[in-house]
Amino acid sequence: MTSLESGNAMPATDPALERQLARLIVDTLHLEIEPESISPLDPLFRDGLGLDSIDALEIALAVSQSFGMHLKSDDEQNHQIFANLRSLAAHIAQHRTK
Repeated sequence: MTSLESGNAMPATDPALERQLARLIVDTLHLEIEPESISPLDPLFRDGLGLDSIDALEIALAVSQSFGMHLKSDDEQNHQIFANLRSLAAHIAQHRTK
Protein backbone atom coordinates (compact mmCIF):
# COMPACT_ATOMS: atom_id res chain seq x y z
CA MET A 1 0.00 0.00 0.00
CA THR A 2 1.36 3.43 -0.93
CA SER A 3 1.26 6.42 1.37
CA LEU A 4 -1.37 7.94 -0.93
CA GLU A 5 -3.57 4.90 -0.43
CA SER A 6 -3.07 4.83 3.33
CA GLY A 7 -3.80 8.54 3.74
CA ASN A 8 -0.33 9.34 5.08
CA ALA A 9 1.99 12.03 3.78
CA MET A 10 2.43 11.99 0.04
CA PRO A 11 5.53 10.57 -1.57
CA ALA A 12 8.03 12.98 -3.00
CA THR A 13 7.34 13.75 -6.63
CA ASP A 14 9.48 15.00 -9.42
CA PRO A 15 9.21 18.81 -9.65
CA ALA A 16 9.59 18.50 -13.43
CA LEU A 17 6.54 16.23 -13.55
CA GLU A 18 4.59 18.72 -11.42
CA ARG A 19 5.52 21.54 -13.83
CA GLN A 20 4.59 19.40 -16.83
CA LEU A 21 1.26 18.56 -15.22
CA ALA A 22 0.58 22.21 -14.35
CA ARG A 23 1.19 23.13 -18.02
CA LEU A 24 -1.10 20.29 -19.12
CA ILE A 25 -3.90 21.53 -16.83
CA VAL A 26 -3.55 25.16 -17.96
CA ASP A 27 -3.46 24.18 -21.64
CA THR A 28 -6.26 21.61 -21.41
CA LEU A 29 -8.64 23.89 -19.53
CA HIS A 30 -7.56 27.08 -21.32
CA LEU A 31 -6.91 28.75 -17.98
CA GLU A 32 -5.75 32.35 -18.04
CA ILE A 33 -2.96 31.80 -15.53
CA GLU A 34 0.67 30.84 -15.73
CA PRO A 35 1.40 27.19 -14.86
CA GLU A 36 4.06 28.40 -12.41
CA SER A 37 1.35 30.09 -10.37
CA ILE A 38 -0.15 26.71 -9.42
CA SER A 39 1.32 25.71 -6.09
CA PRO A 40 1.80 21.93 -5.81
CA LEU A 41 -0.13 21.83 -2.53
CA ASP A 42 -2.99 24.20 -3.31
CA PRO A 43 -6.36 22.51 -3.87
CA LEU A 44 -7.34 22.03 -7.50
CA PHE A 45 -11.05 22.34 -6.72
CA ARG A 46 -13.21 24.81 -4.81
CA ASP A 47 -11.01 27.36 -3.03
CA GLY A 48 -7.92 26.44 -5.01
CA LEU A 49 -8.13 26.73 -8.79
CA GLY A 50 -11.91 26.50 -8.60
CA LEU A 51 -12.15 23.54 -10.94
CA ASP A 52 -15.31 21.44 -11.23
CA SER A 53 -16.22 17.87 -12.16
CA ILE A 54 -16.23 18.61 -15.90
CA ASP A 55 -12.70 19.97 -15.53
CA ALA A 56 -11.70 16.75 -13.76
CA LEU A 57 -12.99 14.71 -16.71
CA GLU A 58 -11.01 16.87 -19.15
CA ILE A 59 -7.86 16.54 -17.03
CA ALA A 60 -8.35 12.76 -16.81
CA LEU A 61 -8.59 12.52 -20.60
CA ALA A 62 -5.48 14.68 -21.09
CA VAL A 63 -3.57 12.60 -18.52
CA SER A 64 -4.63 9.42 -20.30
CA GLN A 65 -3.39 10.73 -23.64
CA SER A 66 -0.15 12.19 -22.27
CA PHE A 67 0.90 9.52 -19.79
CA GLY A 68 -0.74 6.34 -21.07
CA MET A 69 -2.83 5.70 -17.98
CA HIS A 70 -6.50 5.85 -17.16
CA LEU A 71 -8.17 7.70 -14.32
CA LYS A 72 -11.56 6.15 -13.70
CA SER A 73 -14.49 8.36 -12.78
CA ASP A 74 -15.73 5.80 -10.22
CA ASP A 75 -12.38 5.40 -8.42
CA GLU A 76 -12.97 5.84 -4.70
CA GLN A 77 -9.59 7.56 -4.38
CA ASN A 78 -10.34 10.36 -6.87
CA HIS A 79 -10.84 12.84 -4.05
CA GLN A 80 -7.29 12.12 -2.87
CA ILE A 81 -5.80 11.79 -6.36
CA PHE A 82 -7.19 15.15 -7.48
CA ALA A 83 -6.66 16.92 -4.15
CA ASN A 84 -3.77 18.98 -5.50
CA LEU A 85 -1.07 19.03 -8.13
CA ARG A 86 1.36 17.04 -6.00
CA SER A 87 -1.10 14.20 -5.30
CA LEU A 88 -2.05 13.97 -8.97
CA ALA A 89 1.64 13.96 -9.99
CA ALA A 90 2.41 11.24 -7.42
CA HIS A 91 -0.42 9.08 -8.77
CA ILE A 92 0.77 9.59 -12.34
CA ALA A 93 4.36 8.74 -11.39
CA GLN A 94 3.18 5.44 -9.91
CA HIS A 95 0.89 4.40 -12.76
CA ARG A 96 2.13 5.97 -15.99
CA THR A 97 3.08 3.85 -18.98
CA LYS A 98 4.63 6.63 -21.10
